[in-house]
Amino acid sequence: MAASQDVHVRICNQEIVKFDLEVKALIQDIRDCSGPLSALTELNTKVKEKFQQLRHRIQELEQSAKEQDKESEKQVLLQEVENHKKQMLSNQTSWRKANLTCKIAIDNLEKAQLLQGGDLLRQRKTTKESLAQTSSAITESLMGISRMMSQQVQQSEEAMQTLANSSRTILDANEEFKSMSGTIQLGRKLITKYNRRELTDKLLIFLALALFLATVLYIVKKRLFPFL
Repeated sequence: MAASQDVHVRICNQEIVKFDLEVKALIQDIRDCSGPLSALTELNTKVKEKFQQLRHRIQELEQSAKEQDKESEKQVLLQEVENHKKQMLSNQTSWRKANLTCKIAIDNLEKAQLLQGGDLLRQRKTTKESLAQTSSAITESLMGISRMMSQQVQQSEEAMQTLANSSRTILDANEEFKSMSGTIQLGRKLITKYNRRELTDKLLIFLALALFLATVLYIVKKRLFPFL
């Protein structure tokens, strides 16, 4: 069972690294994208899919951490999960900035096309529609990022609560050990005291018996040998 968990944890870490690199590559593609809007939309769709896969693997790693038998291994894996979550949040921020950069590039390209002549009214209408579509796509992307960040914050809070509960469990166990140690020490003192008292009682009984025998011998002596 432990070996199976180790294999699963190793696979999760490998997949997380893989998806993280793929997300970074797609974000760079968005930075370099100068249009059209359909290309930006396609790239954002791919980024969303990779983020979903990455988040799923991080959740699997977190679940594996919670199922660890050893507290030390559990804490190490939970720390790795927290680092992966922070890296994913950083990637999401980079994604948002890349979208803004791409929007500016598309706007500049469309402005340049307008300056080249042609049907100004038609181009102006097309530009407005393109800007509206771009704005709508970016708004949707930002809303998606906001939702993902909210989920990550909630998951981080749950992880911190798990760590706090584990710490309380360890402290409670330590207090129980201290209490048991005190009880053992008290029992040892009572046994020692009882042994001493038993020895004293035996000595008193022996002295009483000796006194009794001496008394008996004295009486017998007086009765049988009154002249002595």
